Amino acid sequence: MQIIQEISPSLYWVGASDRRLERFENLFPIPAGISYNSYLFTDTKTALLDTVDSSVTQQFLENVRQALGGRPLDYLVVNHMEPDHCANIEALVRLYPDVQVVGNKKTFLLFSQFYEMDIEQNKLLVKEGDEISLGVHTLKFFFAPMVHWPEVMLTCETSKGILFSADAFGTFGALNGNIFADQVEYERHFLGETRRYYANIIGKFGTQVQAAFAKLPIDSITMICPLHGPIWRENIPFIFEKYRLWSTYTPERRGVVIAYASMYGNTEAAVNKLALLLAQRGVRDIRMFDLSRTHISEVVGEVWENSHLVVASPTYNMHLYSGAANLLDDLSALGLRNRKVAIIGNHSWASAAQKSMEERVCSMKDCQVIASMDIKSTLKDEQLGELEALADAIAHSVE
Repeated sequence: MQIIQEISPSLYWVGASDRRLERFENLFPIPAGISYNSYLFTDTKTALLDTVDSSVTQQFLENVRQALGGRPLDYLVVNHMEPDHCANIEALVRLYPDVQVVGNKKTFLLFSQFYEMDIEQNKLLVKEGDEISLGVHTLKFFFAPMVHWPEVMLTCETSKGILFSADAFGTFGALNGNIFADQVEYERHFLGETRRYYANIIGKFGTQVQAAFAKLPIDSITMICPLHGPIWRENIPFIFEKYRLWSTYTPERRGVVIAYASMYGNTEAAVNKLALLLAQRGVRDIRMFDLSRTHISEVVGEVWENSHLVVASPTYNMHLYSGAANLLDDLSALGLRNRKVAIIGNHSWASAAQKSMEERVCSMKDCQVIASMDIKSTLKDEQLGELEALADAIAHSVE
């Protein structure tokens, strides 16, 4: 059964959703599933923009056949060669042997690494700024290397200002019939997942995101069609502004995330006391996460939103406890910048956590340790003043 939607005259969404997949890229939990978007023009010439993951191949091919209505497929534009978007190129070339597969040099290099089919006679190599006329519609190609792979292109339909944005503006979460962002309570159901998707998958490449956007005719864009998640046709400045903040590592809010690791509950007790002290000092909407229970990607998304981070961890085998180490190493790998950080170490017989956390934070560009303390096994009354001073430093910095 075909499941397609016309999103603009002679432009169809022909993608599919997967609610069975447990982890995106076998790494990030996706309790609400994921959508794989693909778009088909049925102009004088037909053009399909990207394919989908192999898990939804059957639905996708049914959709394409229905939308084409017996017509041949003239062009297959490959904006992104990651397997969740290119898994059906070979199948489409078999079904439509005269199709021209549109990509750049790096597109076809990656294709040869993933697949065996010889598509030399189907290749249509494009350069930055090249255009393809479909009749009424014209496709123009903007290269966006390292957003978030080196071959990425953004395609803009110039007559109506429709941007096909590859993985940019994507989000975790399946589509439930409503495929437009204005048809759902986006900030309630998708914004947090959009942020988590951006921070964990594209976050390292903020400079490249900014460079790509500088090429685009942003003021004339009327619709954004990402490869995951809802399509934007209203309030487009809202999502562009979010991307401006995220890609410049600018916090969206003055707020505190407390991420802690605790073996026997003593470090947890200390951060619970800290959270109370911060609340008493007027800090609102504190976010707190146990790093042994919460997937790191969730915490990373929260850190991207908030201006301040508290990391608390015991020493373990004379090193930093793995949950805290994993978080700080991941934030460093993602290129986090411009955050204020407070640190609470804990040790019983050899202190290592505090120093290790300080070193990791100081290695991150424009990140600053504003307060740090070390506990000996449990927080005693004689150290309460030190914790209060740490709370004062955080609260003053948040103001």
